[in-house]
Amino acid sequence: METFDAIYARRAVKEFDPAHRLTKEEEEKLLSAAIQAPTSFNIQHWRFIVLRDPALRQKIRAELGNNQAQMTDASLLLLLTADAKAWAKSPDRYWKNAPQEVADLLVNWMGPFHEGRDWLQRDEAQRSIGMALQTLMLAATAMGYHSCPMIGFDIDAVAELVNLPDDHVMGPMVAIGKGTKDPWPKPGQLALDQIVFENSF
Repeated sequence: METFDAIYARRAVKEFDPAHRLTKEEEEKLLSAAIQAPTSFNIQHWRFIVLRDPALRQKIRAELGNNQAQMTDASLLLLLTADAKAWAKSPDRYWKNAPQEVADLLVNWMGPFHEGRDWLQRDEAQRSIGMALQTLMLAATAMGYHSCPMIGFDIDAVAELVNLPDDHVMGPMVAIGKGTKDPWPKPGQLALDQIVFENSF
């Protein structure tokens, strides 16, 4: 599927075939595509949790997820999180294949840029999640699958359930699989002249 076709075809689908399963190769293809998304300083903050256990998925759906059927019925359910302190954890590994002078410049800049700016660390982690999520959904669309991003769950309770480390942040879940029902018609996009400005507001 062409890139622009995937962009326009991607929709949030709520109903999935619960009998369908992605192959191991398809899962790897999706996740490998997701990590092609950009991150500040190439830090790659994202941490993807594959929620595979049917009992765990049922618990999240029934107790913490507003009974959203896609949580149990989709072929793949991912929880996107990010390590907000990834910038401080062996930062040289993010530039191991770069020319030494480039690696030295960026690795040495990474600490001063992030140190003491907790708001920036969190914002960068969330930006990284968002870009990976969109990349993942477009890849799923290109492969002929459907997806549904979700924030309608008890974030604190799910964080505890998956043992989220203290220095990580929570992002959305995304369900991926074979949709069984056409999505709702697009509700309407704002016109460009309402959202695009020249140089300032």
